[in-house]
Amino acid sequence: MPESLLDTRVPAVLLRIDRNPFHHGTLGAVRSLGRAGVDVHVVADSTGSPVRTSRFVRQLHPPPPPSATPADIAAVLLRVAARIERPAVLIPMDDAGAIAVSALRAELAPAYLLPQQPGTVPERVADKAELAQLCATADVPHPLTVVPDSAAQAASAAWRLGLPVVAKWSRPWLLPADSGLRSTLVVRSTQEARDLYLRTEEAGSRLLLQAFLPPGPDRDWFFHGYADRSGAVGGGGAGRKLCAWPRGAGLTAVGEWTENPQVRTLAERLTDTLGYRGILDLDFRRCGLTGDYHLLDFNPRPGAQFRLFADGGGLDVVRAQHLDLTHRPLPAGSPLPGRAFVVENYAPLAALRPARRGPGRELAWHAGDDIAPGRAMWGLWGAHVARRLLGRLHRLGTAGAAGVRPRVVRQSPPPPPSLTGLTEPTDDEKASSC
Repeated sequence: MPESLLDTRVPAVLLRIDRNPFHHGTLGAVRSLGRAGVDVHVVADSTGSPVRTSRFVRQLHPPPPPSATPADIAAVLLRVAARIERPAVLIPMDDAGAIAVSALRAELAPAYLLPQQPGTVPERVADKAELAQLCATADVPHPLTVVPDSAAQAASAAWRLGLPVVAKWSRPWLLPADSGLRSTLVVRSTQEARDLYLRTEEAGSRLLLQAFLPPGPDRDWFFHGYADRSGAVGGGGAGRKLCAWPRGAGLTAVGEWTENPQVRTLAERLTDTLGYRGILDLDFRRCGLTGDYHLLDFNPRPGAQFRLFADGGGLDVVRAQHLDLTHRPLPAGSPLPGRAFVVENYAPLAALRPARRGPGRELAWHAGDDIAPGRAMWGLWGAHVARRLLGRLHRLGTAGAAGVRPRVVRQSPPPPPSLTGLTEPTDDEKASSC
């Protein structure tokens, strides 16, 4: 994409509230806009993050404090705006940031260029319970979901849905960092479902139990795009998840751009029904029995692998947002089916294999024109893995010294046939296998 297409007088501010030093999506946004000549400011916890070493970062700014209130977030962003001294395109890189920015739009609008988003749509699509109702309204398939009201009902629901089931917290961005709770978990017994429900207050949002759609070849899909001021969706496409981390239930470690008219139709139908504007990242699972594509997640911000969809003209979702909000036309898309994206620390063997001929591939961390982040990532990742292994060995050693034997979870007997709280869909697990 020629640099002249973007208004390089307008800087970009990337906001990430989540404390994740290995968020490669932030680096992708820094590089995409920086290569186009845009000044990129990063508001995130960059301590120990490879992103801070990128030559395309114009300036790093301290993020909002942990458990920040909307007022805290507004204060941080307005301080950044005062330092920049000109309006900037603001791009949240996580759900918490997207929800906060949407709620603070009136307060931030004088200093930042933002999509005209109706109401509280970002919060509604990110909330797993709300998403079920939105899918029903738009006639988009969604896994059958239970919202239990008690521990007993959670156990009953797990049995009736058919073990294993997927357990999710409706608002995962509220999970305490030190709780050990995961946003998504495969539950394999009614006792596990009961125990999980008892941690609802600690989690900060409702527990959802969802019918498990088994993974398999060609079943895990995602869609990235940007809905512009007119509602047209561009800057992305449909892709297949070829490998996930953690294996079977995690983010895309290896993905491939694969045209899929059914997935695109569902994505456009949902955004049109909601009047959604801005960047979106959707996850789908194809049902092996019916062939239907079920929406699992709607993330109102760039997905970590959004750079997979950099097309033949260099357009991706963050460039699309910058163009649209500076009143510049989005160029006609030039899709590159077959293009691949690999996250080296999650799929090292795939990264070492020679790239296939054709549309090529992009690595999440290594780039010939920005070498430092890739080098920094391997050093930091090695230290991270070593700490995790030592911690696990320490816990095993402590348990052994105390004479603690592994707890065996026995399957509970079938609960009574009644099941209140069985509702139409919320969201399923983003599972996949390598």
